[in-house]
Order: sequence, then structure tokens, then C-alpha cells
Amino acid sequence: VLDLEQVSTLSTYIHLQSGYSSYVVTRLPLYLQTMETPVVSILDAWELYVYHRKLKPGTWTAIVNIFLVEGRGLLAMDIEGTSDPYCKFRLGSDRYKTKTVYESLNPVWNEEFDLYLYDDLELEITVWDKDQRSKDDFMGRGVVDLSKLDQEISHHLHVPLEEGAGNLYLILTISGTTGLGPENTTFLTNWTGSDETVNNHRDKYSWKNSLRDLSDVGVLIVKVFRAKGLYAADLGGSSDPYCVLELDNTRVMTHTEYKTLEPSWQKIFVLTVKDVHSVLDITVYDEDKNHKSEFLGRLVFPLLKMKNEEKRWFALKDKKLRGRAKGAGPQIQLEFILHWNMLRATYTTLNPKEALVKKLTEKFKRQVFINNVMRIKAVILDIVNFGVFVQSCLEWEYTSRSIIAFVVFMTMTYYFEPFMVPVGLLLIFLKHYIVISFLETRPLEREDLCLSEDDDELEDKDEEKEEKKSLKEKLQAIQDVTAMVQNALGYAASLAEGVKNTFNFSVPFLSWLAIIILSIISVFLYFIPLRVIIMLWGVNKFSKKLIRPDTVTNNELMDFLSRVPNDEMILDARELRLQPEPESSTSKKSNVKKKAKQS
Repeated sequence: VLDLEQVSTLSTYIHLQSGYSSYVVTRLPLYLQTMETPVVSILDAWELYVYHRKLKPGTWTAIVNIFLVEGRGLLAMDIEGTSDPYCKFRLGSDRYKTKTVYESLNPVWNEEFDLYLYDDLELEITVWDKDQRSKDDFMGRGVVDLSKLDQEISHHLHVPLEEGAGNLYLILTISGTTGLGPENTTFLTNWTGSDETVNNHRDKYSWKNSLRDLSDVGVLIVKVFRAKGLYAADLGGSSDPYCVLELDNTRVMTHTEYKTLEPSWQKIFVLTVKDVHSVLDITVYDEDKNHKSEFLGRLVFPLLKMKNEEKRWFALKDKKLRGRAKGAGPQIQLEFILHWNMLRATYTTLNPKEALVKKLTEKFKRQVFINNVMRIKAVILDIVNFGVFVQSCLEWEYTSRSIIAFVVFMTMTYYFEPFMVPVGLLLIFLKHYIVISFLETRPLEREDLCLSEDDDELEDKDEEKEEKKSLKEKLQAIQDVTAMVQNALGYAASLAEGVKNTFNFSVPFLSWLAIIILSIISVFLYFIPLRVIIMLWGVNKFSKKLIRPDTVTNNELMDFLSRVPNDEMILDARELRLQPEPESSTSKKSNVKKKAKQS
């Protein structure tokens, strides 16, 4: 054991106390001399050393992510009664200026950006009117006190403008915290998630508490441990990776680990679940200067597909979620803990889906258009094949099949009752359930759908060319029409695929929910005349607005289908096989020596 006072001023030793003896374990930089007590645990000393070595020196403690949605009721500064507003954001020494929206008092920006959080906890927002020939006019000022906002939570703020009129709607999240102090609970070492906390979550979303708050469906705990095999995005052969998690309108992120291809974030996030059919989007970026980032890999996880308390590695995908991301078999280690209430989830399923504020309008892309056309073509081919089957029965191409079809048709027509419709749909569920249970076939989960990097790069070049062409004014009208057709085809294909995936148990919860609803409908149709049910349905629809004026008119069937993933979403969420790690040079040499001895 060495006396710490005898150690050189250029370095210091950590005096580590064990149960039986003391050890001098490692030499650390000078900054550890400022510690009040030199006796610390091995884990604390090592984490502090790794943290100091990997994090970029700086004074900022967190990142403030801002998504500026829109402004309402702004001042009219021009003679025509309109304005050309833009916003300036200032947080400490960090600043950002938005684009200008011309001739509008209710501008929509849909602009996202990050600001570094220093000691200054006051976010200042000013709105200006853009003038071409004179100085820009001041339209108002708003202030947000960040000290009053919780971290790792997305806050929907309506900021009133002082010295002006109207307000700004924005989504603000304080995340990416870097402090290792005990107050920062996002680090796994500081997390107090004991068995008692887990039991509290289970009790909160148990059956006995189902009717307390129907909008609070569940809670998702995500542990982000580490990543490896990432793509070297910087010239020095390394990257500065950080991880972003998005769930509906909530966005949180880890801190950045600098100059490494194997970051160890050791972070944990607790996210509120408002819709159990939502998808968790996890993206890894490389941090560059001026708040710019470079894509390193991405994954999406449907909540109902998650396996609780399973710590494992996942292969990162490319931007299109069809192939592997660039790098040496990039992977990320995660663990999920999901607690949710089935009755609340059922209520949410049959109500309108929460609108995504950050959803951007897609421009026309040739590849997306072709893909949507092929999806519609597949659905139409199924309908055509069924028509061909019926035609073959009518034309008696196969005598035995035509006789069976004739007997079935006459019998069903003679004895038909309304309750037979949901019963027939239940038989389709039974058929697919038997096929899945005994044959275990999942046609969409196949590895050969992955695109190669060369094909991906060629498609990216084609898309860039299409975007350049779309800038020309003479093609703007054509682009709008084709984009509308493209999106309509995608919506129609999603509905058709949603019906199919409901029957084939792609999401077991939704399939069983449909089975229960169809069973209840069958019983009602059996005991209650159809005309009475239609009258009750009409009374409900006509009286809904009278009883609850604020209610949103909805279609329960369409609300249900909006929760069913289409084929594209299933392909996005499928997992890739982990690639075997390459053997090190030392292991290869040892294998060669063993083979030489054996020979």
C-alpha cells in the first residue's frame, strides 16, 4: 500500500479497499486528486476513468432537441395583412435560425434541430418578419425556463409571444445527459429500478386497475448497453456514435462516445406507452460538427413483438430497413421491459390513433411508387385468382369440385343467417392458426430479401436524380399528382395487407381481439334481429355528438385496421442474423500451430 501523499503530482493512485487487504490497482490522470476521499470502489474508479477518456471535453451537460411545429395567430406586419415569419432560438452561446414561411399568420415549420445545454437554463425565442428591402421586423418574444422541465420526457409546449401576438407550438426534449452524478438516473449505475419498482409497474397495469386511466396503456423500459462493429465515418478510422430512441411523439437519446467503433453507453430510458401497437425506432448516428450527424444503423421494434427482460444483441440495418448497415457486422445490445394493460389497450385500439406530429410528407420517389404498385398488384392477383376459381366451378372444369361448390352454395343460401358471417371469418382464423401452430411458416421472415450495398447505393443515386428533377417548376404539378397517387396506393395496400395480417396472426393480440369481437357479434346476431342492431348502431352514431360534443367521429373498423402492421412494417421489424465475429490474429496463429503439431 502506497501513501497517496508520496505519489507524483503528475499522476495519482487509487487506493482501493477490499474485505481483507488493500491494493493499488491503476494509475489515473491528475483530475482524480481533487476527490475528497481517496478510497473508492473498483467499479466507480473504472467507470470514471472510462467516462473521462471517451467523452469529449466540454462544458455542455445535455442536448435540447426542439421540433418546431407551427405558429398561430401571429402579427400581420405587411400591408397585405400577412407576414413572412421566421424564428431565432438562443440557448447560452448556441443559436439556430429557422426557414422563412412566406405570406402566413399561421406558419407551419415542421423543423427539428438540437441545441447544447450549458449553464444557462433559459431558452429565448424571437419571431421576425422577413423583409426584402428593409430591416426585418420584430414580431414577438417567448421564453422557456428549462429548469422547470423534466429530462428524458418530450414536452408539448405552446409558448405565448410577448410584445406581439399568438403563440408557437413546439416539442422540446432535454436528453443526452453526460453527468455521472447520482441525480442522473439515465445511467444504469444510478438507476434505482429494483424489484419493488418493477412490482409497482405490474400492479399499476394489472386487471384490477384497468379503469383508472384508460389513456395510460403501459410503460416501456429500454436499456441501451453498447454497440460494436460500427462503420468508421471519420477520417481517422473511428466514429463519434450516439443512439436516438423514438416512440410516437417522444424522442430521447444517449450521450456521444467519441473516437470509438465500440461505444458503451450504459443508459436506461423509461417511456410512457399510449398505444401498445406503436413501434420503437432506434437509430445510431455519428456526431459531426455544427449539429450534423451521419447515419450508422437503425432498428424498429413493434412493442407487441418485444421479449421482456432478454438482454441480447441485434444486427443494425440500413436506412430502408431491408439490408445490413455498413461496417463490420454492426450490432447493438439492448434489453426491453414492457408492462401494459390489456383492457386499456383494447379501448385504445378501437379509438382514433394519435397523430404523429413529426410525420413528414413524402415526395414522389420512383422506387416507392413502383413498390406500392407491386403491392396493389399482389392484392388484385389474389382477387383475380378467387374469381378464376369461381369461374372454374361455374364452368365445371373439375366435376367433383363443381358439385361440392354447388351443394355448399345452395345449402348456405337456404339456411343463411347473419351470424354466419362472423362465424365464417372465425373459420379463416382457425385455418391460419392451425397452419402457424403446426407448420410454423412465416413467409415474410426470409433472409434473402436483404438488398446488397451496391443495389442500395444505386437506388440512392436514382432517388437523388429524381429529387433534382422535382425542383423544376414545370414538373411540380406532375409531381404533386404522382405523389398523391403513390400515397393513395400505399394506403390502399396497407388496408388490404392489414386485413390479411389480422387473419394470419401477425400480431396475436389483435387477432385474438378480433376473434373475441367476432364471437360477441355472432352471439348478438343470433339472438337479436339484425334490424334492431342496425337501429341501435344508428342511435349511437347520431347521439354521440349530442352527448359528447368534443368526441371525434370515427370508424371502429378503420381504427382497428390502422393498428395492424402491413407487410412493409413486418419486413422493417424482422431481425437479421448476427454475423460471426472474425477471429483475431493470435487465435489464427494458435490454430495453425495446433494443426502443425497434429500433422
